Amino acid sequence: MSLADARVVFFGSGEIAIPAFRRLIAEGPRPLALVTQPDKPAGRHRELTPPPIKRVALEAGIPVLQPESVRDEASLAELRALAPDVIVVMAYGQILPKALISIPKIACINLHASLLPRYRGASCLQAAIDEGDAETGITVMHMVPKLDAGDIIHALATPIDSRETGGSLHDRMAELAAEAMAQALPELVNGSATRMPQDGEKSTYAPKLEREHGRIDWSWDAERLDRRIRAYEPWPGTWTTFDGKRIKIFPAKAEQGTAGESGTLAVVDGEVRVACRGGFLVLGEVQPDGSRRMPARDWVKGLRSLPTFE
Repeated sequence: MSLADARVVFFGSGEIAIPAFRRLIAEGPRPLALVTQPDKPAGRHRELTPPPIKRVALEAGIPVLQPESVRDEASLAELRALAPDVIVVMAYGQILPKALISIPKIACINLHASLLPRYRGASCLQAAIDEGDAETGITVMHMVPKLDAGDIIHALATPIDSRETGGSLHDRMAELAAEAMAQALPELVNGSATRMPQDGEKSTYAPKLEREHGRIDWSWDAERLDRRIRAYEPWPGTWTTFDGKRIKIFPAKAEQGTAGESGTLAVVDGEVRVACRGGFLVLGEVQPDGSRRMPARDWVKGLRSLPTFE
Protein backbone atom coordinates (compact mmCIF):
# COMPACT_ATOMS: atom_id res chain seq x y z
CA MET A 1 0.00 0.00 0.00
CA SER A 2 1.22 3.50 -0.80
CA LEU A 3 0.99 6.28 1.76
CA ALA A 4 -1.34 8.24 -0.52
CA ASP A 5 -3.84 5.38 -0.47
CA ALA A 6 -3.82 4.92 3.31
CA ARG A 7 -7.05 5.60 5.17
CA VAL A 8 -6.27 7.60 8.32
CA VAL A 9 -8.45 8.76 11.21
CA PHE A 10 -6.98 11.31 13.62
CA PHE A 11 -7.78 11.44 17.35
CA GLY A 12 -6.83 14.65 19.15
CA SER A 13 -8.16 17.33 21.48
CA GLY A 14 -5.23 19.28 22.93
CA GLU A 15 -3.62 22.14 21.01
CA ILE A 16 -0.34 20.21 20.89
CA ALA A 17 -1.99 17.88 18.34
CA ILE A 18 -2.89 20.62 15.84
CA PRO A 19 0.39 20.76 13.84
CA ALA A 20 0.32 17.00 13.22
CA PHE A 21 -3.30 17.19 12.12
CA ARG A 22 -2.54 20.14 9.83
CA ARG A 23 0.40 18.22 8.37
CA LEU A 24 -1.89 15.37 7.34
CA ILE A 25 -4.34 17.81 5.78
CA ALA A 26 -1.60 19.60 3.83
CA GLU A 27 0.60 16.66 2.79
CA GLY A 28 -1.62 13.61 3.15
CA PRO A 29 -2.95 11.15 3.62
CA ARG A 30 -5.95 13.42 4.19
CA PRO A 31 -7.79 12.30 7.35
CA LEU A 32 -11.15 10.60 6.87
CA ALA A 33 -12.34 12.18 10.12
CA LEU A 34 -11.26 13.91 13.30
CA VAL A 35 -12.32 12.36 16.61
CA THR A 36 -12.18 14.89 19.43
CA GLN A 37 -13.77 15.65 22.79
CA PRO A 38 -17.29 17.09 23.00
CA ASP A 39 -17.72 20.87 23.17
CA LYS A 40 -17.54 22.04 26.79
CA PRO A 41 -18.69 25.13 28.73
CA ALA A 42 -15.90 27.68 29.12
CA GLY A 43 -15.35 31.25 30.17
CA ARG A 44 -17.29 33.51 32.50
CA HIS A 45 -20.56 32.89 30.69
CA ARG A 46 -19.99 29.12 30.40
CA GLU A 47 -20.60 29.11 26.67
CA LEU A 48 -20.19 25.80 24.84
CA THR A 49 -16.72 25.93 23.29
CA PRO A 50 -15.26 23.40 20.84
CA PRO A 51 -11.70 22.08 21.09
CA PRO A 52 -9.52 24.35 18.88
CA ILE A 53 -8.62 21.41 16.64
CA LYS A 54 -12.30 21.04 15.70
CA ARG A 55 -12.20 24.46 14.01
CA VAL A 56 -9.22 23.30 11.95
CA ALA A 57 -11.15 20.25 10.78
CA LEU A 58 -14.30 22.19 9.89
CA GLU A 59 -12.32 24.78 7.94
CA ALA A 60 -10.76 21.94 5.94
CA GLY A 61 -14.09 20.19 5.39
CA ILE A 62 -13.14 17.12 7.42
CA PRO A 63 -15.95 15.33 9.32
CA VAL A 64 -15.79 15.64 13.11
CA LEU A 65 -16.88 12.97 15.58
CA GLN A 66 -17.29 13.94 19.26
CA PRO A 67 -18.42 10.90 21.23
CA GLU A 68 -18.97 11.23 24.96
CA SER A 69 -17.23 7.87 25.25
CA VAL A 70 -15.31 5.90 22.64
CA ARG A 71 -16.21 2.74 24.56
CA ASP A 72 -19.88 2.62 23.61
CA GLU A 73 -20.90 0.37 20.75
CA ALA A 74 -22.37 3.17 18.63
CA SER A 75 -19.02 5.01 18.59
CA LEU A 76 -17.11 1.84 17.79
CA ALA A 77 -19.51 1.02 14.95
CA GLU A 78 -19.05 4.50 13.49
CA LEU A 79 -15.29 4.04 13.48
CA ARG A 80 -15.50 0.57 11.96
CA ALA A 81 -17.60 2.00 9.15
CA LEU A 82 -14.72 4.35 8.26
CA ALA A 83 -12.48 1.28 7.74
CA PRO A 84 -9.23 3.04 8.68
CA ASP A 85 -5.83 1.58 7.92
CA VAL A 86 -4.19 3.73 10.61
CA ILE A 87 -5.50 5.64 13.61
CA VAL A 88 -3.19 8.45 14.77
CA VAL A 89 -3.69 9.66 18.35
CA MET A 90 -2.24 12.65 20.17
CA ALA A 91 -3.54 14.32 23.33
CA TYR A 92 -7.04 12.92 22.83
CA GLY A 93 -8.16 12.83 26.45
CA GLN A 94 -9.74 9.39 26.75
CA ILE A 95 -8.14 5.99 27.24
CA LEU A 96 -8.82 3.89 24.16
CA PRO A 97 -10.26 0.40 24.73
CA LYS A 98 -8.85 -2.72 23.12
CA ALA A 99 -11.92 -2.94 20.88
CA LEU A 100 -11.02 0.42 19.33
CA ILE A 101 -7.27 -0.19 19.13
CA SER A 102 -7.95 -3.30 17.05
CA ILE A 103 -10.10 -1.51 14.45
CA PRO A 104 -7.42 -0.21 12.01
CA LYS A 105 -5.97 -2.71 9.52
CA ILE A 106 -2.35 -1.63 10.07
CA ALA A 107 -1.99 0.06 13.46
CA CYS A 108 -3.30 2.44 16.07
CA ILE A 109 -0.39 4.73 16.96
CA ASN A 110 0.20 7.43 19.53
CA LEU A 111 2.40 10.53 19.30
CA HIS A 112 3.67 10.71 22.88
CA ALA A 113 5.46 13.78 24.24
CA SER A 114 8.45 12.10 25.90
CA LEU A 115 11.27 9.72 25.09
CA LEU A 116 9.66 6.54 26.33
CA PRO A 117 9.85 4.68 28.62
CA ARG A 118 10.70 7.86 30.57
CA TYR A 119 7.56 9.76 31.55
CA ARG A 120 4.46 7.82 30.78
CA GLY A 121 1.35 9.80 31.65
CA ALA A 122 -0.14 13.25 31.18
CA SER A 123 2.44 15.84 32.33
CA CYS A 124 5.54 14.71 30.45
CA LEU A 125 6.59 18.17 29.24
CA GLN A 126 6.47 19.63 32.73
CA ALA A 127 8.25 16.63 34.24
CA ALA A 128 11.19 16.85 31.83
CA ILE A 129 11.86 20.49 32.76
CA ASP A 130 11.11 19.96 36.44
CA GLU A 131 13.62 17.10 36.68
CA GLY A 132 16.34 19.03 34.87
CA ASP A 133 16.57 16.70 31.87
CA ALA A 134 18.93 17.76 29.09
CA GLU A 135 16.56 16.56 26.37
CA THR A 136 13.13 15.19 25.66
CA GLY A 137 11.29 14.27 22.49
CA ILE A 138 8.40 12.64 20.69
CA THR A 139 7.89 8.88 20.62
CA VAL A 140 5.68 7.29 17.98
CA MET A 141 4.40 4.06 19.49
CA HIS A 142 1.86 1.30 19.00
CA MET A 143 -1.10 1.75 21.31
CA VAL A 144 -1.95 -0.96 23.84
CA PRO A 145 -4.53 -0.97 26.66
CA LYS A 146 -1.79 -0.32 29.25
CA LEU A 147 -0.88 3.37 29.60
CA ASP A 148 1.90 4.43 27.17
CA ALA A 149 3.44 0.97 27.24
CA GLY A 150 3.30 0.04 23.55
CA ASP A 151 6.22 -0.86 21.28
CA ILE A 152 8.23 2.08 19.94
CA ILE A 153 8.13 2.74 16.19
CA HIS A 154 10.12 5.96 15.94
CA ALA A 155 11.46 8.76 18.15
CA LEU A 156 12.83 12.27 17.67
CA ALA A 157 14.76 14.07 20.40
CA THR A 158 15.13 17.78 21.14
CA PRO A 159 17.32 19.59 23.69
CA ILE A 160 15.71 21.44 26.59
CA ASP A 161 16.88 25.05 26.76
CA SER A 162 18.25 26.40 30.04
CA ARG A 163 15.34 28.87 30.29
CA GLU A 164 12.69 26.61 28.77
CA THR A 165 9.13 26.91 30.05
CA GLY A 166 6.30 24.44 29.79
CA GLY A 167 4.71 26.73 27.21
CA SER A 168 7.75 27.11 24.98
CA LEU A 169 8.49 23.39 25.08
CA HIS A 170 4.83 22.61 24.31
CA ASP A 171 4.99 24.65 21.12
CA ARG A 172 8.26 23.09 19.95
CA MET A 173 7.07 19.58 20.75
CA ALA A 174 3.88 20.15 18.78
CA GLU A 175 5.94 20.80 15.65
CA LEU A 176 8.29 17.92 16.45
CA ALA A 177 5.31 15.57 16.74
CA ALA A 178 4.21 16.50 13.22
CA GLU A 179 7.69 15.69 11.90
CA ALA A 180 7.95 12.42 13.82
CA MET A 181 4.58 11.34 12.46
CA ALA A 182 5.58 12.28 8.89
CA GLN A 183 8.74 10.18 9.19
CA ALA A 184 7.02 7.17 10.75
CA LEU A 185 3.87 6.86 8.64
CA PRO A 186 5.46 5.88 5.29
CA GLU A 187 7.40 3.00 6.86
CA LEU A 188 4.37 1.94 8.88
CA VAL A 189 2.16 1.83 5.80
CA ASN A 190 4.66 0.02 3.54
CA GLY A 191 5.45 -2.53 6.23
CA SER A 192 9.11 -1.63 6.82
CA ALA A 193 8.68 0.02 10.24
CA THR A 194 10.51 -1.54 13.14
CA ARG A 195 9.01 -1.97 16.60
CA MET A 196 11.05 -1.97 19.80
CA PRO A 197 9.51 -3.16 23.08
CA GLN A 198 9.86 -0.75 26.00
CA ASP A 199 11.89 -1.64 29.05
CA GLY A 200 9.21 -1.41 31.72
CA GLU A 201 11.85 -1.42 34.45
CA LYS A 202 13.00 2.01 33.26
CA SER A 203 9.55 3.58 33.02
CA THR A 204 8.57 6.63 35.08
CA TYR A 205 5.18 8.23 35.53
CA ALA A 206 4.10 11.86 35.13
CA PRO A 207 0.55 12.25 36.53
CA LYS A 208 -2.09 14.74 35.47
CA LEU A 209 -1.50 18.11 37.08
CA GLU A 210 -4.07 20.18 38.96
CA ARG A 211 -3.81 23.81 40.04
CA GLU A 212 -3.07 22.78 43.63
CA HIS A 213 0.15 21.07 42.48
CA GLY A 214 1.60 24.52 41.72
CA ARG A 215 2.03 25.60 45.34
CA ILE A 216 5.65 26.59 45.99
CA ASP A 217 7.64 25.08 48.84
CA TRP A 218 10.24 27.71 49.74
CA SER A 219 12.33 25.13 51.63
CA TRP A 220 13.45 23.72 48.27
CA ASP A 221 16.77 24.81 46.79
CA ALA A 222 16.82 27.73 44.37
CA GLU A 223 17.65 25.73 41.23
CA ARG A 224 14.83 23.26 41.84
CA LEU A 225 12.34 26.07 42.43
CA ASP A 226 13.49 27.81 39.25
CA ARG A 227 12.83 24.62 37.24
CA ARG A 228 9.45 24.03 38.87
CA ILE A 229 8.23 27.55 38.12
CA ARG A 230 9.36 27.34 34.49
CA ALA A 231 7.96 23.83 34.08
CA TYR A 232 4.52 24.83 35.35
CA GLU A 233 4.27 27.97 33.19
CA PRO A 234 1.57 28.44 31.93
CA TRP A 235 -0.19 25.37 33.41
CA PRO A 236 -0.89 24.69 36.22
CA GLY A 237 1.05 27.81 37.22
CA THR A 238 2.94 28.30 40.48
CA TRP A 239 1.74 30.24 43.47
CA THR A 240 2.39 31.06 47.10
CA THR A 241 0.46 32.84 49.85
CA PHE A 242 0.84 35.65 52.36
CA ASP A 243 -1.84 37.02 54.67
CA GLY A 244 -4.00 34.10 53.52
CA LYS A 245 -4.10 35.31 49.89
CA ARG A 246 -2.61 33.70 46.83
CA ILE A 247 -0.06 35.34 44.61
CA LYS A 248 1.00 33.79 41.32
CA ILE A 249 4.72 33.57 40.59
CA PHE A 250 6.05 33.73 37.04
CA PRO A 251 9.47 32.47 35.85
CA ALA A 252 12.23 33.81 38.09
CA LYS A 253 16.03 33.57 38.29
CA ALA A 254 17.88 31.38 40.76
CA GLU A 255 20.94 32.77 42.56
CA GLN A 256 23.28 31.17 45.05
CA GLY A 257 24.14 32.80 48.37
CA THR A 258 22.87 33.45 51.87
CA ALA A 259 19.46 35.06 51.86
CA GLY A 260 17.79 34.35 55.21
CA GLU A 261 14.87 32.26 56.35
CA SER A 262 12.99 30.46 53.57
CA GLY A 263 10.14 32.54 52.15
CA THR A 264 11.37 35.93 53.37
CA LEU A 265 11.53 38.81 50.89
CA ALA A 266 14.21 41.45 50.48
CA VAL A 267 14.79 44.22 47.96
CA VAL A 268 18.46 44.45 46.96
CA ASP A 269 19.69 46.79 44.21
CA GLY A 270 16.13 47.03 42.92
CA GLU A 271 15.69 43.25 42.77
CA VAL A 272 12.96 41.43 44.72
CA ARG A 273 14.54 38.36 46.25
CA VAL A 274 12.88 35.44 48.03
CA ALA A 275 15.06 33.32 50.30
CA CYS A 276 15.11 29.55 49.86
CA ARG A 277 17.53 26.75 50.65
CA GLY A 278 21.01 27.46 49.36
CA GLY A 279 20.16 30.82 47.81
CA PHE A 280 17.27 32.92 46.59
CA LEU A 281 14.96 33.57 43.67
CA VAL A 282 14.93 36.94 41.93
CA LEU A 283 11.27 37.50 41.08
CA GLY A 284 10.38 38.87 37.67
CA GLU A 285 6.60 39.20 37.57
CA VAL A 286 3.83 38.34 40.01
CA GLN A 287 0.05 38.43 40.02
CA PRO A 288 -1.72 38.99 43.36
CA ASP A 289 -5.12 37.36 43.70
CA GLY A 290 -7.74 39.61 42.12
CA SER A 291 -5.18 41.89 40.51
CA ARG A 292 -3.23 42.19 37.28
CA ARG A 293 0.13 40.71 36.39
CA MET A 294 2.91 43.17 37.23
CA PRO A 295 6.67 43.48 37.83
CA ALA A 296 7.54 42.29 41.34
CA ARG A 297 9.28 45.57 42.14
CA ASP A 298 6.04 47.46 41.41
CA TRP A 299 4.09 45.10 43.63
CA VAL A 300 6.36 45.55 46.64
CA LYS A 301 6.14 49.35 46.36
CA GLY A 302 2.50 49.08 47.40
CA LEU A 303 3.22 47.05 50.52
CA ARG A 304 3.57 48.58 53.99
CA SER A 305 6.20 45.97 54.83
CA LEU A 306 7.75 43.03 53.04
CA PRO A 307 5.84 39.83 53.79
CA THR A 308 7.11 36.32 54.34
CA PHE A 309 5.60 33.87 51.91
CA GLU A 310 3.85 30.95 53.56
